Amino acid sequence: MTALDRTPTDSALSPWRNPALPEADRVEALLAEMTLEEKVGQLGSRWIGNDMQAAEPEPGAEPLNVAPMQDVFAASGTVPLEEAARHGLGHLTRVHGSAPVTPSEGAAEVVRLQRAVVERSRLGIPAIVHEECLTGFTTYGATVYPAAIAWAATFDPGLVERMAAAIGADMRAVGVHQGLSPVLDVVRDYRWGRVEETMGEDPYLVAMVGSAYVRGLESAGIIATLKHFAGYSASRAARNHGPVPMGRRELMDMILPPFETAIAAGGARSVMNSYSDVDGVPAAADPWLLTEVLREEWGFTGTVVSDYWSVPFLATMHQVAADTAEAGVRALTAGVDIELPDTLGFGQHLAERVRRGELPESLIDRAVRRLLTQKVRLGLLDPGWTPEGSVAGAGGVDLDSPANRSLARELAERSIVLLDAGGVLPLLAEGRAGPRRVAVVGPAAHDPRTFMGCYAFPNHVLPRHPGLGLGVEAPTVLDALRAELPEAELRYERGCDVRGDDRSGFPAALAAAREADVCVAVVGDLAGLFGQGTSGEGCDAEDLRLPGAQADLLAELAATGTPVVVVVVSGRPYALGDVRAAALVQAFMPGEEGGAAIAGVLSGRVQPGGRLPVQIPRGAGGQPGTYLQPPLGADSHGISNLDPTPLFPFGYGASYTSFELSGFQISDPEVPTDGEFTVSVTVRNTGGRAGDEVVQLYLHDLVAQVTRPVRQLVGFARVPLEPGESKDVRFLVHTDRTAFTGRDLRRIVEPGDVEVLVGTSAADLPCRGVVRLTGPSRHAGHDRRLVTPVHVAAARQGGADAGQP
Repeated sequence: MTALDRTPTDSALSPWRNPALPEADRVEALLAEMTLEEKVGQLGSRWIGNDMQAAEPEPGAEPLNVAPMQDVFAASGTVPLEEAARHGLGHLTRVHGSAPVTPSEGAAEVVRLQRAVVERSRLGIPAIVHEECLTGFTTYGATVYPAAIAWAATFDPGLVERMAAAIGADMRAVGVHQGLSPVLDVVRDYRWGRVEETMGEDPYLVAMVGSAYVRGLESAGIIATLKHFAGYSASRAARNHGPVPMGRRELMDMILPPFETAIAAGGARSVMNSYSDVDGVPAAADPWLLTEVLREEWGFTGTVVSDYWSVPFLATMHQVAADTAEAGVRALTAGVDIELPDTLGFGQHLAERVRRGELPESLIDRAVRRLLTQKVRLGLLDPGWTPEGSVAGAGGVDLDSPANRSLARELAERSIVLLDAGGVLPLLAEGRAGPRRVAVVGPAAHDPRTFMGCYAFPNHVLPRHPGLGLGVEAPTVLDALRAELPEAELRYERGCDVRGDDRSGFPAALAAAREADVCVAVVGDLAGLFGQGTSGEGCDAEDLRLPGAQADLLAELAATGTPVVVVVVSGRPYALGDVRAAALVQAFMPGEEGGAAIAGVLSGRVQPGGRLPVQIPRGAGGQPGTYLQPPLGADSHGISNLDPTPLFPFGYGASYTSFELSGFQISDPEVPTDGEFTVSVTVRNTGGRAGDEVVQLYLHDLVAQVTRPVRQLVGFARVPLEPGESKDVRFLVHTDRTAFTGRDLRRIVEPGDVEVLVGTSAADLPCRGVVRLTGPSRHAGHDRRLVTPVHVAAARQGGADAGQP
């Protein structure tokens, strides 16, 4: 008889299985019952079915460069689950996400693996099942939502929270407990391949959208995992895994706040360390980061999981440990609790070291206690838990349900940024005849994979299974334009590939453009892994030119004289200063419903309302990777011959209607350094169509003890307005929102003048005033205000009300 077969009464239960007891008591009772080997077993994981190790890929499969991980693959792929689980196991890795399986097949595998874990170990403790969910649940046939960079472009945290709740519900139905998302890395250089996975370049926007995602995922009972903690996005020359030459002040002010906010305001229960080393210290071996800041300062009580193989990387890549065993000791001591995706550094050698007096058992207990607490909260230690019961919802789950697709379309439509309508868009403008002949060209015009991020299953796994297609319906821009423009004659020519220099398709594309009334050119990225794409993990860019021959294709299309509408579908912003276009649209990997969303914006059926979470550079080089520049990083007025002014600024987005701001007020001209003030403005739709405006609040510290950004976002509100309608927007700004890291590396609120700016982008800020902070400087700790409350209401007669929201 196994632990699963016993059904004792409450009085006969082991204390750790008794749900009537406090969770802390249950955890301590179990910890006391465990052998040292069983404790160590909980710190590891096992990845069964990792097809990245396949020696013989399917015919026609795209090759995957796994050279950086070859050594760890060889070491991790040899231990049978039954042996790995002999003393228990912490996590099961990507049961649904490693190969194309149906929900029922994946659920059956969860049951099989959980039974092996429970029945092969003495105490019968189930494992936590984790999966990726960066653009939705990364499994075959699941909805592919827009990439995270597109979530940020919506400036709509509530919508992102709804999406995350739907993702979490699907995952929970098939036996998943933890999702490896969201990515809270703040973009510092657009050339980095993983820009698509981020929520942009502003810490506050990343914090708000990321916290919303966390709340949604956690509301479904899924543990959200914040990554990559911390500094990964700031590598030298934007190279994946590159060293991060960043001082602690920049790390604390620009990189850490989204993580802090997602824990305090989002309730995240897990954190994943970064691969990078910051100023020479790898995150996986940094007790200051993982223990002093995360635990002692912020009060985080969840688990720290290693990014895949980051523990052995301490030895093989960073070379701060002699071997994998020593790397495990370094990581555990720093504060990593669980090793993913397989057990290498956290193996049974840890028990041997404890017995030899080389490692305190308290470090083992510390990590195990955190993991067991999560298992108690997930119900895995309850007497009624069974592997079959954990997947009870799998039989009827539709991972790409109509409700999911509706959410995916709403996100896609809200994320698309109209950069310049010119005189061409919308194609079906009222009072103007639509085009009769439309040329649709470009490598992203009829390839739905270009809509999807690197961690979307069709790009992440299915390239190694070429006979299965996408697993979801994903109409292309060409398909959707045919539906949007039923009266028009459409001609499609690819022109060129996303990558490569082949221009053999140019003549046909140019001929199609010459014969058309308008040409829609759809260009951009195709995501992949480790150099197999133009965007994605390990797909970094030398510069910000459009990949391959696409810029040349656009130049030759413009020379035909036909108006060219350029749509960029990409994971990063590209330099568009040399692009001659009649109209310009940016779509950040909008997911499976992206084709219909793009076509809807082009036709005019969809009112564009997306805003840029990153700048659009003017030139391919010499462009700072963020608007958050101190004075010497902004326009130096001739001191340097390089002009950093972007083509389109952070927060920008055009519309088919128009808006104006008025009635700007600041409630108090002076406030103490521990006070607060209200900023009010009225926004009005002055055009003839309903639309959304994003009102943005920035602050500028006029004189500080260290250099500060020329402006920094501290609040925003997406405001829907009917034609002629006005609404009052009120921001309640606590002086904590002016805090920064001073010379002594303590976060302070400093007296002095702070400029307050309100507008519709980082460069369009017509409403300006100054607040003077009075009194002494003060320390602002983790209990400071991390969020700026905003209240939107129907406009009162006479304009904005400066009262409290």
